[in-house]
Amino acid sequence: MGLFDFLGKKKPEGADNKAATRTSGKEIARLERLVASKLSQNYDRQEAIEQLTKVATADSAAALLKRFSWSMDPSITDHEEKESAVRGIAAAGKAALEPLRAYCKRAESITWPLKALRQIVSQDELADELLALLDQFDTEYVRNPEPKVQLIKALEEFPSDEVRIAVEPFLGDASEPVRFAAVGNVLAMNDEASVSALIAQLQEEESLRVKNRLAQGLVDKGWAIPEDLGEACRTALPEAYRVANGKIQRA
Repeated sequence: MGLFDFLGKKKPEGADNKAATRTSGKEIARLERLVASKLSQNYDRQEAIEQLTKVATADSAAALLKRFSWSMDPSITDHEEKESAVRGIAAAGKAALEPLRAYCKRAESITWPLKALRQIVSQDELADELLALLDQFDTEYVRNPEPKVQLIKALEEFPSDEVRIAVEPFLGDASEPVRFAAVGNVLAMNDEASVSALIAQLQEEESLRVKNRLAQGLVDKGWAIPEDLGEACRTALPEAYRVANGKIQRA
């Protein structure tokens, strides 16, 4: 083989792409470290968010999600960076869904991820995504119930039997804030089929705040109390309420 043959020899097909992929992976990891660290310089972190936004892949979305794991002062800068991260995640489109789902399963708060989710899927798809996320949780004690509370509140936008049935078990959640949110959600479904579940929780409930929310919600709805549950309901109601003419009323 001559010198010019050697110099002119073509690289194996795909070699450049493999190298680019390796470089891209390393670069994304570097940018992720900047985004994930409260100690990185603001300018460097903002530039990293911009670069990850341009990449627009599942990996870049996963890296940008790390920005939601911490907060900083001044709050206006914190908010702006998180808004930029939301746009960057949304830029990846449906490729960002798996990283979003995985992040929400272990996150301390899902307010910002849900903002990104709303920009990626349609309103109809959003209800299914929220139900799938809620299905990852049970009603047992968790140190941080906030993700459950946020999901249950978000699902109030989608009145349906599916949502009502999914949320009703959380009326008996170990966490009082989750129970309070679940009462609000079930009432928002505006379905009288929930009366039995609401009264059953009224009997079990220890929190006066939740009891009052339950009782006042049933007053506002004007739903009839089944005859066989009337006595149990009377016994469980807070002092400010009573059962009269088959319905709960203010005393």
